[in-house]
Amino acid sequence: MSELSHVDREGRARMVDVSAKSDTTRIAVAAGELCTTAEVVALVRADDMPKADVLSTARIAGIAGAKKTSELIPLCHQLALSSVKVEFGFTEDTITIEASAKTKGPTGVEMEALTAVAVAGLTLHDMVKAVDPAATLNGVRLLTKDGGKHGHWERPAERAPVDIPTLADEPEPTEGIAPEELSDSDQRTAVVLVASTGAAIGTRADTTGPVLAEWLGGLGFSVRGPLIYADAEIDIGLADALRFEPSLVISTGGTGASPTDATPEATLAVLDRELPGVAEAIRQRGTAKFPLAALSRGVAGLAGRSVVVNLPGSPGGVKDGMTVLEPLLDHLLAQVAGGGNHDNK
Repeated sequence: MSELSHVDREGRARMVDVSAKSDTTRIAVAAGELCTTAEVVALVRADDMPKADVLSTARIAGIAGAKKTSELIPLCHQLALSSVKVEFGFTEDTITIEASAKTKGPTGVEMEALTAVAVAGLTLHDMVKAVDPAATLNGVRLLTKDGGKHGHWERPAERAPVDIPTLADEPEPTEGIAPEELSDSDQRTAVVLVASTGAAIGTRADTTGPVLAEWLGGLGFSVRGPLIYADAEIDIGLADALRFEPSLVISTGGTGASPTDATPEATLAVLDRELPGVAEAIRQRGTAKFPLAALSRGVAGLAGRSVVVNLPGSPGGVKDGMTVLEPLLDHLLAQVAGGGNHDNK
C-alpha cells in the first residue's frame, strides 16, 4: 500500500468505509515489554507488591482497553470483539506482555490488540512505580494478523525492536545442565498452553496452567503463558505457542476421548518426530494410581527444535507429567540442541 488509508485525497482525516468488505474471522496478536528491575519482577511473580494482584489487574485493564479502542483512537471502527486475551511472561528484569484480539467482521483488530498491550503495560507501570518509578514500557508492536483478503501477516524478523527483550529471549543457562551438554543455540524458554473451552470463555478457572508455569519457572525457564484456548481452537493455540520457537511447549487438556478433545490430533499435525516413550511414561505413571488415566491420548514429540508434550487437563495428570518430565528435560533439550547424545550401554 503506497498511500495512507485514513487520509483522503485532500489530506483530511477520514474513517475508512468498510461496508463493502466481507465478514471474516480476524485475529491480531501484539506484544510489548515493561523494562524494570529484577526486584520488581521477583515481587510481581510472588504477588507481593504493595498493590496486590498485579497481573490480574493489568490483564483486566488490557481487556477493557481493547473494548474501548474506538473511543480512544478517533478513526477506529467499533467492533464486536469475540475474544481478548492478555498474557504475561518474565525475563530477569522484564515483564513481557502479549495480547490477542478476535472478531468476525469487515475490518481487522490490530488496534484492539495493540491497545490491550499498551493499557496493560501502563497499568503494570502504575502498580510498580512505587518500587521502580523509572520502569519503561517498550516495543509495543503488532506480531501477527489473520483474516480478510490479505490472509496471514507476520512481523518480519528484521523489524523486531533493537536491544529490547522479547518473549523468546534466551535467559542465562540454568543449574542442572552439564556444560558439555549446552550449545550456543540452547534457549531455556517454555510455553504453557491450556485447552479448555470453559476457561477460554470464563465459565471456569484453570488450575493446571499456573502450576506448570510456576514449576517451569523454578527449573529456570523463562515462561510464556498460560495461553488459554478453547478446545476447537487448540490448533491456533499451538501455532501461537510455537511462534517464537521455544525450547518446550507443554499443553494441558483436550487429550481424552470426548468429541471435542482434539489436542493430540492438532499436536501430531505440527510434529516432525514423535517421542512415544515420553507420552507412554506419563500414561503409565497415571495409570498406576488411577486406571482411567489410560484413556489419555496425549502425545509428545519435536516440532522443529521445540519439544511439545501433551498432559491431561487434571491436576493429578499434570503432577504425574511433571514427575516424569523433570529428570528428562535437561538431557532431552541438550539432545535437541545437538549435544548430550550419550548412548546407554
